[in-house]
Amino acid sequence: MASSTVTPPRPNRPSRPNLAFRHLRGQRSPAEFAALVRRAAREIGERVSCDARYIGRVEAGEIRCPNYAYERVFLHMFPGRTLTDLGFAPRASVRGRGARAAENAPCVHTTISAHTTGEARGAGETRGAYEPYDTQDPYDTHHNDEESDVLRRAFMTGGGATVAAASLGPLGLTTDATAAERRVRHVGTREAGALEEAVRRIRLLDDRHGADGLYRRAAAPLRAAYALLDAGATRQATADRLHSGAGELAISVGWLAHDSGRFEDARSHYAEALATARMTGDQALEAHAFCNTAFLARDAGRPREAVRAAQAAQRVARPLGSPRLMSLLALREAGGWAGLADRAGCEQALVRAQTLYGRGARDNDPEWMSFYGEAELEGLEAQCWSTLGDWGRAAWHAGRAAELQDPHFTRNIALYTAELADDLARGGRPDEAAVAGLRVLDLLDQVQSSRVQGMLAGTARVLAPHRRARGVSAFLERHAGSPRAV
Repeated sequence: MASSTVTPPRPNRPSRPNLAFRHLRGQRSPAEFAALVRRAAREIGERVSCDARYIGRVEAGEIRCPNYAYERVFLHMFPGRTLTDLGFAPRASVRGRGARAAENAPCVHTTISAHTTGEARGAGETRGAYEPYDTQDPYDTHHNDEESDVLRRAFMTGGGATVAAASLGPLGLTTDATAAERRVRHVGTREAGALEEAVRRIRLLDDRHGADGLYRRAAAPLRAAYALLDAGATRQATADRLHSGAGELAISVGWLAHDSGRFEDARSHYAEALATARMTGDQALEAHAFCNTAFLARDAGRPREAVRAAQAAQRVARPLGSPRLMSLLALREAGGWAGLADRAGCEQALVRAQTLYGRGARDNDPEWMSFYGEAELEGLEAQCWSTLGDWGRAAWHAGRAAELQDPHFTRNIALYTAELADDLARGGRPDEAAVAGLRVLDLLDQVQSSRVQGMLAGTARVLAPHRRARGVSAFLERHAGSPRAV
């Protein structure tokens, strides 16, 4: 269809950031505010995958009017206010070709429109939680709407713990990455946005369910992402977003491989992300790739490599100005020193991590670090003490981690509790270890993580000689009958 030579009229659009919404966030970091949004959503039965980047996009004015799910959540969080009070634009001005109302119609609480009812979404996700109106620019004439919709749906759909992974890339993207290149002849901001949303979606599902059910199919969207890079983008800014998004997706897929015990696959994906970062001079992506490489090296029994990768990450990340990122990287280094049985080196890195963490969150903290809070700090310190054989200190920190963890991160709660069970068992407290182990088993219908299952199997072996201790026999019998990852 020939395009019109007449430039379509543009309604009034925000020329400045959403300062009203930024004011409401107050002193909280974007990640902390995003957690409040998710908690408010649960209070009213909604499910949204809000993260620090989403908050940043709202405050930057990129999201001019939220979708209906977010609308209900925001109005619940700030009773008595309208969306206009929160700094958003009228819905009619952002709905593009779907708009039928008058241009100045206010944002109102409305039921989901008919054309969105067929959109695929994750199990438990609120209908409309991924409507396109809060992400796309309907006045960008450089893209074909149908082609963009194909990519958006392909990257953004998901089902439950296992089904979600299988549906990450329908419409041919899961089996044929080159189909993406054939379908998408004009790669632009919408494709970049769809790629970024794929990363968020994978991270959200991993937080809830663990890696095993996701990794089987998550590599295909990564192939499609690199097909988009091959297709090319006309604007440098869009090309940079595509490279960054592809690199972050490579890290996310690498983490799924890592957490499900596929270490060589993970190493390959992290190396791919590192190469992408260096090719484009993306320091943030390079630091992330080194961070995950250090963690993988520790788990794979290469502690000296873990130390070197963590130190390289710190050199790259220092100019980024994020104390929280530097804190996490210090913890990665501490894990390597623990693996080398260097207690002094480990303790120095732990002190540095705690000091940096205490400097607080910053607006420029990387989006992918939304998982890194006090619970993760405690959990990673517990792993260091466990590696050093100090079971008492390890158990104390693991218990703190499980207590502090946001309920949204189901997989991490299972991980920290499994760490606690193992530390208690090895520290000569079998009855307490059995109680913690049973709590982990209660979570295994929601979490699919080879890491968690492997830790629990180790705990069972340690507890086997203590069957007569209170609760141990019940734990061992239930563990023996629990399903294993495949």
